[in-house]
Amino acid sequence: MATSIARTCRYVSRHRSCILPSLCLTLRSTFHCSSTVNNGLLFSLNKRGVLKDSFPENAAQDHLPQLLQSGAQTVYCGFDPTADSLHVGNLLAIIGLLHFRSAGHHVLAVLGGATAQIGDPSGKTTEREPLSADAAEANTRRIRESIQTIFSNHELHFHDRSRKLGTVTVLNNLSWYKDWGVVGFLSEAGRYFRMGTMLSRHSVQSRLKSEDGMSLTEFTYQVFQAYDFHHLNQIYGCKIQLGGTDQLGNLMSGHEFIRKVSGEEVYGLTIPLVTSSVGDKLGKTAGNAVWLNRDKTSPFELYQFFLRQPDASVEEYLRLFTFLPLAEVERLMEQQREDPGKRLAHKRLAAEVTKLVHGKEGLESAKRCTNALYHSSVQALEEMSDEELQELFREAPFHELLFEPGTTVIDACRKVNAIPKGPRGYQMVSDGAVWINHKRTDKPEQVLIPKLQILSNGLTLLRVGKKNFYIIKWLSL
Repeated sequence: MATSIARTCRYVSRHRSCILPSLCLTLRSTFHCSSTVNNGLLFSLNKRGVLKDSFPENAAQDHLPQLLQSGAQTVYCGFDPTADSLHVGNLLAIIGLLHFRSAGHHVLAVLGGATAQIGDPSGKTTEREPLSADAAEANTRRIRESIQTIFSNHELHFHDRSRKLGTVTVLNNLSWYKDWGVVGFLSEAGRYFRMGTMLSRHSVQSRLKSEDGMSLTEFTYQVFQAYDFHHLNQIYGCKIQLGGTDQLGNLMSGHEFIRKVSGEEVYGLTIPLVTSSVGDKLGKTAGNAVWLNRDKTSPFELYQFFLRQPDASVEEYLRLFTFLPLAEVERLMEQQREDPGKRLAHKRLAAEVTKLVHGKEGLESAKRCTNALYHSSVQALEEMSDEELQELFREAPFHELLFEPGTTVIDACRKVNAIPKGPRGYQMVSDGAVWINHKRTDKPEQVLIPKLQILSNGLTLLRVGKKNFYIIKWLSL
């Protein structure tokens, strides 16, 4: 035994930079040795970085690969609707489900219409603000639409037609809690949970040591998530749960609960929490979330978010957030190293993610907006819809004006209050402080001409100074 430990210590010392956490190391070595298609899926996901750890530990050895090899399985991941949209930090979990579905497995996206009202303490230093039942219902409805759109976009634009897709079902856990009474639920489920085990969870320990402590409501969250897994196991035969690394304690609770109730073996797989180069959760930098719903973050904004990622992150994000073969990722990175100025890898990353979330039309919209804003393309402006212009210039006032022949530059500026009244405003135009459709103008009395100052889509983009935009929609042209 001592000799074996010594050999292991010498190996770790020589290969310290290559050593991963023990569970992840087990995942890599086990899946690498596998020759089956399903085992290849697990190895591929681990190599891409989509999978991190597993629970219980033996799942990384024999049982889980054998289960996947035996036929189509059911995999689930939960999403609490604490806001009216998911953000890019949630996207990796959806992508995990998409990989399993592409391999022929059935996936469940479970929206926590009930658990969102309780609040998950994992990764939180303070208790969440209470969420009303009406707000949870409204949020659930919008997130359901977003998830269904992403699954549809994946099937349409990314799926290999030669492979059979598994089914996808979006559920709301409120449907199996709404008829429960407190006494009945605790009587049936609560007796299987032990206080010592629940108190030992990291999410609980960190909160108990905080100044505000932890409420009973939050403390029971792990009971509800465990029961979700049990319910899905009983009704849908679900044996695999995906969750972020901060959900490991909840995954363990579900595994233990099911084992006590039915004796059935189930498994948890964790997905890494992706962070930026400065350690912030991806998509929540400085509190400004990058959302998946278009009305909160436009396709252009999502595209630009990934386009602006630092060079050090782009290869990792290509592996995580796209379905490109790893060999193609390597080719892209080689091309980028040869000519960094073209930013080919960044552009491909931004395009792939935008197309997944918003479809082909969303990607085209993002490119039009990029050309209109950063390349001063009048053609792109003419091709843009009212919605795209308002998305691109979110803070810009939008005005609908009746077009009157003879309307001048100074008239248009005054109608939208873009310049001060009187001589000062007139002087600003004369001094060249006003731009119309990306072209500077210094003639206040110049008459606006359709197809020149007024684009073919009836729009005029007015800019005063460097950042003050005004969108004018002309009526009755």
